[in-house]
Amino acid sequence: MNHSIYSADRSTHLKIVVVALVAGIAVAGLGVTARSTSDDGTTQTARVVKAGKPVAITSSNASLVR
Repeated sequence: MNHSIYSADRSTHLKIVVVALVAGIAVAGLGVTARSTSDDGTTQTARVVKAGKPVAITSSNASLVR
């Protein structure tokens, strides 16, 4: 048995790729199923934020009079 990845044959590389692919799919599947799916009637709605009056920001404490 060869324990080096550099001198491994083609089937060993294929096994490593398959195991990594299966593990990635399993992690993605767990992430999708772990999502909160409770439907308690609270749905998200879009809030509209309207612009107010313009504000002048300065580094001094003096008021800006226009």
